[in-house]
Amino acid sequence: MKIKVFLKNHWQVVLFSSLALVIILVGIFAPQLAPKDPFAANMVDSLHPPSDTYPLGTDKLGRDLLSRIIYATRLSLFMALLLVALIFFIGTSLGVLAGYFGGLLDKVIMRLADMMISFPGLILAIAIAGILGPSHKNAVLAITAVSWPKYARFSRALVLQLKDRVFVEAARLNGGSPLHILWVHILPNMIEAMIVTAATDIGAMILELSALSFLGFGAQAPRPEWGVMLNEGRQYLAKAPWLMLYPGIAILVVVVVFNLLGDAIRDELDPYQEKNGGREGYDL
Repeated sequence: MKIKVFLKNHWQVVLFSSLALVIILVGIFAPQLAPKDPFAANMVDSLHPPSDTYPLGTDKLGRDLLSRIIYATRLSLFMALLLVALIFFIGTSLGVLAGYFGGLLDKVIMRLADMMISFPGLILAIAIAGILGPSHKNAVLAITAVSWPKYARFSRALVLQLKDRVFVEAARLNGGSPLHILWVHILPNMIEAMIVTAATDIGAMILELSALSFLGFGAQAPRPEWGVMLNEGRQYLAKAPWLMLYPGIAILVVVVVFNLLGDAIRDELDPYQEKNGGREGYDL
C-alpha cells in the first residue's frame, strides 16, 4: 500500500529515474549489448542501409551504427556526469567562500565570474578547447571553465541568505569555527537547491559536449561519440541519412529524459515551490 501511495505521489521522479537508469545501464554494459565491434571496419558493407544484419545501417567504413551508438552512450554520459560534478564542486566551493568571507575574496571571485559570463558560453568554450587541443578531456575542461560562474553566483546568493540567520549567529557566538559553521549549518541548508540545479543541467551538458565534438573540438574519431558521429555523417546526408538520423535521435532521447528528470526532481525538492503548482526557478 505504501509503495502504491509513493508511486502515485512521485510517479514522475520514479518514471524518469527508471528511464535514466536504463540509459546508464546501456552505457555500463555496452560491450555486452552491442551486437558487433564498434571499431571493426568492413569496406564491403560501407554505407549499408538498415537491414537484418545491420539494424541501423553502417557508416562509411562499414562499422555497425547500432553498436557505435550504444558505445557512445558510455562516453557521452560519463563526460556529462563528470562535467556536472566538476562544475558543481568548483562553482559551489568558490561561491560559498565568496559569500561567507566576503571582502576582497568575494570581489575577486565575482569579478572573475562576471568576466566569464560576459562572453557567449559556447564560443568561449570553443576558444578554450582550441587552445588546449581537440579531445574529450579538453572539451570537459573548456565547458567547466565557462560554466562554473552560474553555480558560484547561485551558491553565493544562498550563503548570503543563510549567514545572518539566527542559528548561524548562535553557532558563531558559541565559538564555532568558519569551517564548522559552513560544514554543519550552511551547506546542509543549501545543498538541496544546488543538487536540483545540477540535475537540471545534465541534459544541457550532453548537448554542449556533443556540439563541441561535432565542431571538431571534443572527442575525436574513431572514438564512438554522438557529436563525432553526426559530424562524420553530415557529408553523406543525402546518400545515407541514417548516419545523422539515429545519433540525433539518441541525443534527443537522452537529453529529454534527463531534462524531464531534472524538472521532476526540482518539483519534488524545490523549497520555494508554490502550493498552487507554480515555482520559482533556481537559475540566476
